[in-house]
Amino acid sequence: MQEKIKNLVIEVLKKEKLIINNFDFAIEHPADLKNGDYSTNVAMILAKNLKTEPKELAEKIIDAMSKIPLDIIEKIEEKNGFINFYLSQKFFQDSIKNILENKYFGKNDSLKGKKIMVEHTDPNPFKEFHIGHFMPNIIGSTIARILFWNGGEVKEVCYQGDVGLHVAKAIWGYLQSRDWKTSYTFGSKRYEEDEAVKKEVRELNKKIYQKSPEIWNIYEEGKHASLEAFEKMYKKLGTKFDYYFFESEVSDFGKEIVENNLGGVFEKGEKEAIIFKAENFDKNLHTRVFINSEGLPTYEAKELGLVKIKYDKYNYDQSIIITGNEINEYFKVLLCAIKQIFPELAEKTLHFSHGILRLPTGKMSSRTGDVITAESLIDMVKEKVKGDKRVAIGAIKYMILRQAIGGDIIFDIEKSVSTEGDSGVYLQYSYARANSILEKAKIQNLSNLDIGCPKDWQTTELEKLLYRFPEVVLRAGQEFAPHYIVGYLTELARAYNNFYGNNQIVDPDDLSSPYKVAMSGAFTTVMKNGLNILGIPVLEKM
Repeated sequence: MQEKIKNLVIEVLKKEKLIINNFDFAIEHPADLKNGDYSTNVAMILAKNLKTEPKELAEKIIDAMSKIPLDIIEKIEEKNGFINFYLSQKFFQDSIKNILENKYFGKNDSLKGKKIMVEHTDPNPFKEFHIGHFMPNIIGSTIARILFWNGGEVKEVCYQGDVGLHVAKAIWGYLQSRDWKTSYTFGSKRYEEDEAVKKEVRELNKKIYQKSPEIWNIYEEGKHASLEAFEKMYKKLGTKFDYYFFESEVSDFGKEIVENNLGGVFEKGEKEAIIFKAENFDKNLHTRVFINSEGLPTYEAKELGLVKIKYDKYNYDQSIIITGNEINEYFKVLLCAIKQIFPELAEKTLHFSHGILRLPTGKMSSRTGDVITAESLIDMVKEKVKGDKRVAIGAIKYMILRQAIGGDIIFDIEKSVSTEGDSGVYLQYSYARANSILEKAKIQNLSNLDIGCPKDWQTTELEKLLYRFPEVVLRAGQEFAPHYIVGYLTELARAYNNFYGNNQIVDPDDLSSPYKVAMSGAFTTVMKNGLNILGIPVLEKM
């Protein structure tokens, strides 16, 4: 619709000989629905160049447009130099019908033919899946679904650290306590406190890399238990990974890449470590170790190998990686190194980072044991919603996705389960309410419903929002921004609940009842699709 209106304006500008070089203008939705369905600043921009008043120019454009027969625009008016367009009742009626006929209303083909890999969550085996993991999991899987709804072929992947000091600490802790739940916390604490323990852990780390038979069965047992626990959580969150990658699988290849580029990209540092001086390529970056003094590859070297291994597995056009923002500087150095070794893959790689999920009591730490597990947060929210896990999951996802990616989130449990709006519960309840109306209407196929709109019908806010859903999905995909969909659905739910409160929707004596039922049906289609994109469970009844 934006393109149609823009082309119409351009047609008029050409006819009135008002087009100038290097000229562009916006067609947007006004913040206030009272100011129309679309608005343009074309007169404001042109007036400066034509040395005339915006109001005068806007009225001239409107006069020219009024001479063109249009069935989609009911009214055009000037306000403060802007030109506001009011769509016709026929347009809204047709849009309701279009939604009812299109089960996947909102889906587009803007990314058709594009192969996209989204890496997210990346929990380390031998550690707890804590509430911090909610952030990359929920953000990453939602971005993946948004890109799918924009026509992309999307694969979700998870990269997990199954080797490294954290594993050695956990196994050392287990050897003392025989309890996997506390092994990492105990091992980390003793590692920091006792030099003798530190030495033992480092030796254990070497044995893990060497797959020493004396500890391999214990290693496999701990890894299996962790991965099994992760899978249970993924099932609860509705996450399904297409590929899993492990540090142990990319470690040797990453080390080989670094060693093969020694003397060019990499150089020797202190104690025979191999380093990458990123500041030689970008003065804003810093030096990092890629192979340590013990000859073991670091995270940096492993991820260098991972980039190529991921591409060999799935020849992506774009690789998106979701991490916490505490490793932003690390990732800048890593991308700089990738650019030197695999420049074409560096061009295909996008990194998005999120803030920290906090409870009002503060941040958690898996090292110190002051950790709030993901399971415990779900249980806390469940207590507030009569034990319904689906409502609890929806509440958590909404709170994470409601704001732009990047900032920290203070998770307020009371706000997360509010039924007054701005919550996942509110969206779920609004859908269930509309669904109950459809059940009451007893209409089997809404697409066959005669939805002729009465002549005296006054267009509602609900109609003015429903048709916008595809625009929101497209923008969310272009900007990798789930919060656009959250904001839209919340506004849409408010509009429906206002509509519900002011109308008797199912009424055999009311000529407008079929149209009102159709509007409810269109609302359920859009809300259901939106909730599915966000990964929030859709509840038929509440």
